[in-house]
Amino acid sequence: MRFLLVLPFAAWLAGCGPSGGAEKKGGPGGFGPAEVSVFTVEAKSLPASFEYTGQTVGSREVEVRARVSGILLKRNFTEGRPVKAGESLYTIDPATFAAALARSEADVAAAAARYDQAQRNAARLKPLYAEKAVSQKDYDDAISAENIGAADLKAARARLVQDRLNLDYTKVEAPISGVASRSQRSEGTLVSGPDMLLTTVVQVDPIWILFGVPDNEAGRIRREVEAGRLQLPKGGSFEVEVRLSDGSVYQKKGKLNFSDIKVTPATGTRESRAEVPNPSGALQPGEFVRVILRGAVRPNATTVPQRAVLEGPQGKFVYVVSDKSAAEARPVVLGEWAGNEWIVTEGLKPGDRVIIDGLMKLGPGAPVKVAEAKPEAKPAAKQ
Repeated sequence: MRFLLVLPFAAWLAGCGPSGGAEKKGGPGGFGPAEVSVFTVEAKSLPASFEYTGQTVGSREVEVRARVSGILLKRNFTEGRPVKAGESLYTIDPATFAAALARSEADVAAAAARYDQAQRNAARLKPLYAEKAVSQKDYDDAISAENIGAADLKAARARLVQDRLNLDYTKVEAPISGVASRSQRSEGTLVSGPDMLLTTVVQVDPIWILFGVPDNEAGRIRREVEAGRLQLPKGGSFEVEVRLSDGSVYQKKGKLNFSDIKVTPATGTRESRAEVPNPSGALQPGEFVRVILRGAVRPNATTVPQRAVLEGPQGKFVYVVSDKSAAEARPVVLGEWAGNEWIVTEGLKPGDRVIIDGLMKLGPGAPVKVAEAKPEAKPAAKQ
Protein backbone atom coordinates (compact mmCIF):
# COMPACT_ATOMS: atom_id res chain seq x y z
CA MET A 1 0.00 0.00 0.00
CA ARG A 2 1.14 3.48 -0.79
CA PHE A 3 1.28 5.92 2.07
CA LEU A 4 0.42 9.61 2.10
CA LEU A 5 2.95 12.16 3.21
CA VAL A 6 2.34 13.46 6.70
CA LEU A 7 3.64 16.85 7.79
CA PRO A 8 3.48 16.98 11.57
CA PHE A 9 5.80 19.99 11.65
CA ALA A 10 3.95 22.18 9.10
CA ALA A 11 2.33 24.31 11.80
CA TRP A 12 5.67 24.86 13.55
CA LEU A 13 7.34 25.83 10.27
CA ALA A 14 4.57 28.29 9.44
CA GLY A 15 5.07 29.93 12.84
CA CYS A 16 8.77 30.62 12.42
CA GLY A 17 9.95 34.22 11.80
CA PRO A 18 9.77 37.54 13.59
CA SER A 19 6.01 37.96 13.32
CA GLY A 20 5.18 34.41 14.31
CA GLY A 21 3.90 33.63 10.79
CA ALA A 22 4.67 34.00 7.13
CA GLU A 23 5.41 37.61 6.17
CA LYS A 24 3.31 39.26 3.52
CA LYS A 25 6.24 39.54 1.13
CA GLY A 26 8.36 36.66 2.30
CA GLY A 27 8.28 32.99 3.02
CA PRO A 28 8.53 31.25 6.39
CA GLY A 29 11.14 32.72 8.69
CA GLY A 30 11.45 35.90 6.63
CA PHE A 31 12.80 34.22 3.53
CA GLY A 32 11.47 34.93 0.03
CA PRO A 33 8.59 33.01 -1.51
CA ALA A 34 9.14 29.29 -1.67
CA GLU A 35 9.82 27.98 -5.14
CA VAL A 36 7.46 25.14 -6.02
CA SER A 37 6.50 22.97 -8.96
CA VAL A 38 2.83 22.63 -9.85
CA PHE A 39 0.55 20.24 -11.66
CA THR A 40 -2.33 21.85 -13.56
CA VAL A 41 -5.56 19.91 -13.09
CA GLU A 42 -7.44 19.01 -16.27
CA ALA A 43 -10.50 16.89 -16.98
CA LYS A 44 -9.94 13.78 -19.06
CA SER A 45 -11.51 10.43 -19.71
CA LEU A 46 -9.80 7.55 -17.93
CA PRO A 47 -10.33 3.81 -18.33
CA ALA A 48 -11.65 2.14 -15.19
CA SER A 49 -11.10 -1.48 -14.24
CA PHE A 50 -12.28 -3.71 -11.40
CA GLU A 51 -10.33 -6.66 -10.03
CA TYR A 52 -11.60 -9.66 -8.04
CA THR A 53 -10.45 -13.09 -6.94
CA GLY A 54 -12.04 -15.93 -8.90
CA GLN A 55 -11.88 -19.70 -9.31
CA THR A 56 -12.02 -21.64 -12.56
CA VAL A 57 -14.70 -24.27 -13.18
CA GLY A 58 -15.69 -26.27 -16.22
CA SER A 59 -18.25 -24.58 -18.43
CA ARG A 60 -20.08 -27.91 -18.41
CA GLU A 61 -19.64 -30.70 -15.89
CA VAL A 62 -21.67 -33.81 -16.71
CA GLU A 63 -22.02 -36.95 -14.64
CA VAL A 64 -21.74 -40.17 -16.64
CA ARG A 65 -24.22 -42.85 -15.54
CA ALA A 66 -25.43 -46.08 -17.12
CA ARG A 67 -29.07 -46.26 -18.21
CA VAL A 68 -29.33 -50.03 -17.71
CA SER A 69 -28.18 -52.50 -15.08
CA GLY A 70 -25.57 -55.17 -15.74
CA ILE A 71 -21.98 -56.28 -15.35
CA LEU A 72 -19.35 -53.71 -16.39
CA LEU A 73 -17.20 -55.49 -18.97
CA LYS A 74 -14.72 -52.81 -20.05
CA ARG A 75 -13.56 -49.23 -19.56
CA ASN A 76 -12.86 -47.70 -22.96
CA PHE A 77 -11.16 -44.39 -22.07
CA THR A 78 -8.02 -43.12 -20.39
CA GLU A 79 -8.64 -41.26 -17.16
CA GLY A 80 -7.76 -37.56 -17.26
CA ARG A 81 -7.62 -37.46 -21.05
CA PRO A 82 -9.88 -35.65 -23.54
CA VAL A 83 -12.91 -37.50 -24.93
CA LYS A 84 -15.31 -36.63 -27.74
CA ALA A 85 -19.09 -36.45 -27.53
CA GLY A 86 -20.51 -39.87 -28.43
CA GLU A 87 -17.27 -41.70 -27.66
CA SER A 88 -17.75 -45.03 -25.85
CA LEU A 89 -16.59 -44.83 -22.24
CA TYR A 90 -17.84 -48.16 -20.80
CA THR A 91 -19.28 -51.42 -22.10
CA ILE A 92 -21.92 -53.30 -20.10
CA ASP A 93 -22.48 -57.03 -20.78
CA PRO A 94 -24.95 -56.99 -23.71
CA ALA A 95 -25.91 -60.71 -23.78
CA THR A 96 -29.11 -60.40 -21.74
CA PHE A 97 -30.27 -57.38 -23.72
CA ALA A 98 -29.49 -59.05 -27.07
CA ALA A 99 -31.69 -62.00 -26.05
CA ALA A 100 -34.50 -59.68 -25.02
CA LEU A 101 -34.24 -57.88 -28.38
CA ALA A 102 -34.49 -61.19 -30.27
CA ARG A 103 -37.58 -62.13 -28.26
CA SER A 104 -39.18 -58.75 -29.03
CA GLU A 105 -38.48 -59.17 -32.74
CA ALA A 106 -40.28 -62.56 -32.63
CA ASP A 107 -43.21 -61.02 -30.75
CA VAL A 108 -43.56 -58.34 -33.41
CA ALA A 109 -43.60 -60.96 -36.16
CA ALA A 110 -46.29 -62.99 -34.36
CA ALA A 111 -48.41 -59.92 -33.65
CA ALA A 112 -48.14 -58.83 -37.28
CA ALA A 113 -49.33 -62.31 -38.44
CA ARG A 114 -52.33 -62.23 -36.09
CA TYR A 115 -53.23 -58.74 -37.22
CA ASP A 116 -53.08 -59.81 -40.89
CA GLN A 117 -55.37 -62.76 -40.13
CA ALA A 118 -57.86 -60.54 -38.32
CA GLN A 119 -57.87 -58.11 -41.26
CA ARG A 120 -58.61 -60.93 -43.72
CA ASN A 121 -61.46 -62.26 -41.58
CA ALA A 122 -63.05 -58.83 -41.29
CA ALA A 123 -62.70 -58.31 -45.06
CA ARG A 124 -64.45 -61.64 -45.81
CA LEU A 125 -67.35 -60.98 -43.44
CA LYS A 126 -68.04 -57.44 -44.63
CA PRO A 127 -69.85 -58.35 -47.94
CA LEU A 128 -71.60 -61.27 -46.23
CA TYR A 129 -72.88 -59.00 -43.53
CA ALA A 130 -74.17 -56.59 -46.18
CA GLU A 131 -76.23 -59.50 -47.69
CA LYS A 132 -77.44 -60.56 -44.22
CA ALA A 133 -75.57 -63.85 -44.62
CA VAL A 134 -73.83 -63.50 -41.22
CA SER A 135 -75.09 -62.17 -37.94
CA GLN A 136 -74.34 -58.77 -36.49
CA LYS A 137 -72.39 -60.46 -33.67
CA ASP A 138 -70.08 -62.35 -36.01
CA TYR A 139 -69.27 -59.20 -37.95
CA ASP A 140 -68.70 -57.15 -34.74
CA ASP A 141 -66.41 -59.87 -33.39
CA ALA A 142 -64.35 -59.77 -36.59
CA ILE A 143 -63.98 -55.98 -36.43
CA SER A 144 -63.00 -56.17 -32.72
CA ALA A 145 -60.41 -58.87 -33.46
CA GLU A 146 -58.91 -56.63 -36.17
CA ASN A 147 -58.65 -53.67 -33.75
CA ILE A 148 -57.16 -55.84 -31.02
CA GLY A 149 -54.62 -57.21 -33.47
CA ALA A 150 -53.56 -53.67 -34.46
CA ALA A 151 -53.13 -52.68 -30.80
CA ASP A 152 -51.11 -55.83 -30.02
CA LEU A 153 -48.83 -55.09 -32.96
CA LYS A 154 -48.20 -51.54 -31.71
CA ALA A 155 -47.40 -52.83 -28.21
CA ALA A 156 -44.98 -55.44 -29.62
CA ARG A 157 -43.24 -52.80 -31.72
CA ALA A 158 -42.91 -50.51 -28.66
CA ARG A 159 -41.26 -53.32 -26.69
CA LEU A 160 -38.95 -53.90 -29.62
CA VAL A 161 -37.91 -50.24 -29.61
CA GLN A 162 -37.31 -50.37 -25.85
CA ASP A 163 -35.21 -53.53 -26.06
CA ARG A 164 -33.20 -52.08 -28.95
CA LEU A 165 -32.52 -48.96 -26.84
CA ASN A 166 -31.49 -51.09 -23.86
CA LEU A 167 -28.98 -52.92 -26.04
CA ASP A 168 -27.60 -49.60 -27.29
CA TYR A 169 -27.40 -48.35 -23.69
CA THR A 170 -24.90 -51.10 -22.87
CA LYS A 171 -22.44 -48.76 -24.63
CA VAL A 172 -22.08 -45.87 -22.17
CA GLU A 173 -21.05 -42.86 -24.26
CA ALA A 174 -19.65 -39.41 -23.44
CA PRO A 175 -22.54 -36.91 -23.46
CA ILE A 176 -20.21 -33.97 -24.27
CA SER A 177 -16.66 -33.34 -25.40
CA GLY A 178 -14.27 -32.60 -22.56
CA VAL A 179 -11.82 -34.19 -20.15
CA ALA A 180 -12.79 -37.44 -18.46
CA SER A 181 -12.29 -37.64 -14.73
CA ARG A 182 -11.28 -40.65 -12.62
CA SER A 183 -13.35 -43.77 -13.13
CA GLN A 184 -15.52 -44.54 -10.11
CA ARG A 185 -16.13 -48.18 -11.07
CA SER A 186 -13.85 -50.94 -12.36
CA GLU A 187 -14.45 -53.90 -14.66
CA GLY A 188 -16.57 -56.66 -13.17
CA THR A 189 -18.69 -54.30 -11.10
CA LEU A 190 -22.45 -54.82 -11.09
CA VAL A 191 -23.84 -51.51 -12.32
CA SER A 192 -27.28 -50.87 -10.85
CA GLY A 193 -28.37 -48.26 -13.39
CA PRO A 194 -28.65 -44.46 -13.27
CA ASP A 195 -28.21 -44.31 -9.49
CA MET A 196 -24.53 -45.30 -9.81
CA LEU A 197 -21.97 -42.66 -10.87
CA LEU A 198 -19.33 -44.00 -13.28
CA THR A 199 -17.27 -40.86 -13.98
CA THR A 200 -17.62 -37.20 -14.95
CA VAL A 201 -16.73 -35.28 -18.10
CA VAL A 202 -15.70 -31.63 -17.76
CA GLN A 203 -15.72 -29.19 -20.68
CA VAL A 204 -12.79 -26.80 -20.28
CA ASP A 205 -13.03 -24.86 -23.56
CA PRO A 206 -14.38 -22.37 -22.92
CA ILE A 207 -13.71 -22.33 -19.20
CA TRP A 208 -15.75 -20.40 -16.65
CA ILE A 209 -14.42 -18.29 -13.79
CA LEU A 210 -16.67 -17.70 -10.79
CA PHE A 211 -16.07 -14.63 -8.63
CA GLY A 212 -17.99 -12.48 -6.17
CA VAL A 213 -18.54 -8.72 -6.26
CA PRO A 214 -18.88 -7.34 -2.68
CA ASP A 215 -22.29 -5.79 -2.13
CA ASN A 216 -20.83 -2.55 -0.77
CA GLU A 217 -18.63 -2.17 -3.85
CA ALA A 218 -21.56 -2.87 -6.17
CA GLY A 219 -23.44 -0.10 -4.36
CA ARG A 220 -20.53 2.31 -4.74
CA ILE A 221 -20.29 1.57 -8.46
CA ARG A 222 -24.02 2.13 -8.84
CA ARG A 223 -23.81 5.50 -7.08
CA GLU A 224 -20.89 6.62 -9.27
CA VAL A 225 -22.84 5.67 -12.39
CA GLU A 226 -25.87 7.61 -11.19
CA ALA A 227 -23.66 10.63 -10.42
CA GLY A 228 -22.15 10.51 -13.92
CA ARG A 229 -18.63 9.82 -12.67
CA LEU A 230 -18.53 6.36 -14.20
CA GLN A 231 -19.79 4.87 -17.46
CA LEU A 232 -20.14 1.11 -17.75
CA PRO A 233 -19.88 -0.68 -21.11
CA LYS A 234 -23.14 -1.03 -22.98
CA GLY A 235 -25.10 -4.04 -21.82
CA GLY A 236 -22.50 -4.78 -19.14
CA SER A 237 -20.26 -6.38 -21.79
CA PHE A 238 -17.01 -6.13 -19.85
CA GLU A 239 -13.82 -7.49 -21.36
CA VAL A 240 -12.24 -9.96 -18.96
CA GLU A 241 -8.51 -10.24 -18.40
CA VAL A 242 -7.15 -13.09 -16.27
CA ARG A 243 -4.05 -12.84 -14.10
CA LEU A 244 -2.64 -16.21 -13.06
CA SER A 245 -1.31 -17.15 -9.63
CA ASP A 246 2.29 -16.53 -10.74
CA GLY A 247 1.43 -12.93 -11.72
CA SER A 248 1.47 -13.51 -15.47
CA VAL A 249 -1.46 -12.46 -17.65
CA TYR A 250 -3.35 -15.15 -19.56
CA GLN A 251 -3.09 -14.52 -23.29
CA LYS A 252 -6.80 -14.97 -24.12
CA LYS A 253 -9.42 -12.35 -23.28
CA GLY A 254 -12.89 -13.36 -22.15
CA LYS A 255 -16.26 -11.80 -21.47
CA LEU A 256 -18.64 -11.41 -18.55
CA ASN A 257 -21.61 -13.72 -19.18
CA PHE A 258 -23.53 -13.69 -15.87
CA SER A 259 -24.12 -11.38 -12.91
CA ASP A 260 -26.56 -12.36 -10.19
CA ILE A 261 -28.87 -9.78 -8.63
CA LYS A 262 -29.06 -11.81 -5.42
CA VAL A 263 -26.57 -11.29 -2.59
CA THR A 264 -25.15 -14.47 -1.05
CA PRO A 265 -25.79 -14.13 2.71
CA ALA A 266 -22.73 -16.16 3.71
CA THR A 267 -20.24 -13.98 1.80
CA GLY A 268 -22.08 -10.69 1.21
CA THR A 269 -21.21 -10.85 -2.48
CA ARG A 270 -23.06 -11.04 -5.78
CA GLU A 271 -21.97 -14.04 -7.79
CA SER A 272 -20.64 -13.29 -11.26
CA ARG A 273 -19.19 -15.46 -13.98
CA ALA A 274 -16.72 -14.90 -16.81
CA GLU A 275 -16.24 -17.06 -19.89
CA VAL A 276 -12.71 -17.36 -21.26
CA PRO A 277 -11.45 -19.30 -24.32
CA ASN A 278 -9.19 -22.16 -23.32
CA PRO A 279 -8.28 -24.06 -26.50
CA SER A 280 -4.94 -25.33 -25.20
CA GLY A 281 -6.29 -26.36 -21.78
CA ALA A 282 -3.83 -24.06 -20.00
CA LEU A 283 -6.51 -23.21 -17.43
CA GLN A 284 -7.68 -26.14 -15.36
CA PRO A 285 -10.79 -26.32 -13.14
CA GLY A 286 -10.17 -25.35 -9.52
CA GLU A 287 -7.42 -22.76 -10.09
CA PHE A 288 -7.53 -19.44 -8.22
CA VAL A 289 -6.95 -16.44 -10.47
CA ARG A 290 -7.49 -12.69 -10.54
CA VAL A 291 -10.32 -11.45 -12.75
CA ILE A 292 -9.93 -7.93 -14.19
CA LEU A 293 -13.00 -6.33 -15.75
CA ARG A 294 -12.19 -3.72 -18.38
CA GLY A 295 -14.36 -1.49 -20.53
CA ALA A 296 -15.68 1.09 -18.04
CA VAL A 297 -14.74 4.77 -18.44
CA ARG A 298 -14.51 7.69 -16.02
CA PRO A 299 -15.50 10.78 -18.07
CA ASN A 300 -14.17 14.20 -17.07
CA ALA A 301 -12.04 12.71 -14.32
CA THR A 302 -9.52 14.86 -12.45
CA THR A 303 -6.30 13.41 -11.08
CA VAL A 304 -3.30 14.54 -9.05
CA PRO A 305 0.10 12.88 -8.57
CA GLN A 306 0.36 10.72 -5.49
CA ARG A 307 3.07 12.84 -3.91
CA ALA A 308 0.82 15.93 -3.92
CA VAL A 309 -1.66 14.40 -1.45
CA LEU A 310 -1.04 15.09 2.22
CA GLU A 311 -2.68 13.90 5.41
CA GLY A 312 -3.86 16.36 8.03
CA PRO A 313 -6.00 16.31 11.18
CA GLN A 314 -9.10 16.93 9.09
CA GLY A 315 -8.27 14.35 6.43
CA LYS A 316 -6.55 14.37 3.08
CA PHE A 317 -5.70 17.65 1.36
CA VAL A 318 -3.49 19.23 -1.29
CA TYR A 319 -1.87 22.64 -1.63
CA VAL A 320 -3.02 24.74 -4.57
CA VAL A 321 -1.61 28.06 -5.74
CA SER A 322 -4.21 30.73 -5.01
CA ASP A 323 -4.82 33.91 -7.03
CA LYS A 324 -2.50 35.72 -4.59
CA SER A 325 0.36 33.31 -5.28
CA ALA A 326 -0.01 31.72 -1.87
CA ALA A 327 -0.31 28.10 -0.78
CA GLU A 328 -3.96 27.26 -0.10
CA ALA A 329 -4.79 24.02 1.67
CA ARG A 330 -7.64 22.33 -0.21
CA PRO A 331 -9.46 19.30 1.31
CA VAL A 332 -10.04 16.56 -1.28
CA VAL A 333 -12.01 13.35 -1.56
CA LEU A 334 -10.07 10.62 -3.33
CA GLY A 335 -11.29 7.77 -5.45
CA GLU A 336 -9.18 5.02 -7.01
CA TRP A 337 -5.65 4.86 -8.32
CA ALA A 338 -4.98 5.68 -11.96
CA GLY A 339 -1.40 4.64 -12.55
CA ASN A 340 0.71 6.84 -10.23
CA GLU A 341 -2.07 9.34 -9.66
CA TRP A 342 -5.10 9.66 -7.43
CA ILE A 343 -8.53 10.22 -8.93
CA VAL A 344 -10.04 13.21 -7.09
CA THR A 345 -13.84 13.05 -6.83
CA GLU A 346 -14.30 16.26 -4.81
CA GLY A 347 -12.23 19.35 -3.99
CA LEU A 348 -10.55 20.25 -7.28
CA LYS A 349 -11.63 21.60 -10.63
CA PRO A 350 -9.90 21.90 -14.02
CA GLY A 351 -7.36 24.73 -14.03
CA ASP A 352 -6.36 24.43 -10.37
CA ARG A 353 -2.60 24.43 -9.92
CA VAL A 354 -1.66 21.76 -7.40
CA ILE A 355 1.75 21.98 -5.76
CA ILE A 356 3.70 18.76 -6.19
CA ASP A 357 7.28 19.73 -5.26
CA GLY A 358 8.54 21.97 -2.47
CA LEU A 359 5.86 20.86 -0.01
CA MET A 360 8.31 20.63 2.90
CA LYS A 361 8.70 24.43 2.88
CA LEU A 362 5.01 25.26 2.96
CA GLY A 363 2.34 26.18 5.44
CA PRO A 364 -1.20 27.44 4.84
CA GLY A 365 -1.06 30.92 3.27
CA ALA A 366 2.69 30.84 2.63
CA PRO A 367 3.72 32.84 -0.47
CA VAL A 368 5.02 30.71 -3.30
CA LYS A 369 6.76 31.16 -6.58
CA VAL A 370 6.01 28.71 -9.38
CA ALA A 371 9.21 27.39 -10.90
CA GLU A 372 9.50 27.58 -14.64
CA ALA A 373 9.16 24.29 -16.42
CA LYS A 374 12.52 22.95 -17.51
CA PRO A 375 12.81 22.31 -21.25
CA GLU A 376 13.14 18.66 -22.22
CA ALA A 377 16.68 17.62 -23.05
CA LYS A 378 17.19 17.17 -26.75
CA PRO A 379 18.73 13.90 -27.83
CA ALA A 380 22.38 14.15 -28.85
CA ALA A 381 22.99 14.34 -32.58
CA LYS A 382 24.45 11.19 -34.08
CA GLN A 383 28.02 11.49 -35.32
